[in-house]
Amino acid sequence: MLKDHARVMHAVMVSGEITGRKKLQKMIYIAKKISFPFQERFQFHFYGPYSEELTLRVEELCNMGFIEEVKEKKGGYFQYRYTLTDSGKEFLSLNEVEMPCLQDCLTDMNGHNARFLELVSTVLYFDNLPKDEVSNKIFTLKSSQRYTEAEIDEAYSYIDGLKTKAKLQ
Repeated sequence: MLKDHARVMHAVMVSGEITGRKKLQKMIYIAKKISFPFQERFQFHFYGPYSEELTLRVEELCNMGFIEEVKEKKGGYFQYRYTLTDSGKEFLSLNEVEMPCLQDCLTDMNGHNARFLELVSTVLYFDNLPKDEVSNKIFTLKSSQRYTEAEIDEAYSYIDGLKTKAKLQ
């Protein structure tokens, strides 16, 4: 079993349950950007940073019975919930993953909605640019989300808080 698969399993385990494919993508991306050793490559996509590698990895883990994906009809669309199975927990107990502070960060992220995490991940995707240029990109690329300056400021503060949390211990 590859270490990258085990890291994704560990992320799902410490999160308890992750509701939504988009949310799972954003949580892993944000964790990667704040220094956790996730190896998946991300590209900018319609909903912000997206990794086809992560999608395939999760699919493989579901097929192996380590992660459970539950598909629920929610109004006019389907929503997916991810949890670690007993087999997955057993596997991780034999193949420990060392990522101190990951649980604190992912639990925090999991408490936010996918829309906010999409904003945070987009800010991080353009972290090489000055804040005003990032704001302009968000207003252009994410115009349908109608983010405000206050939400962008909140995203920057949230990122700083996560970085602090990630460096604890």
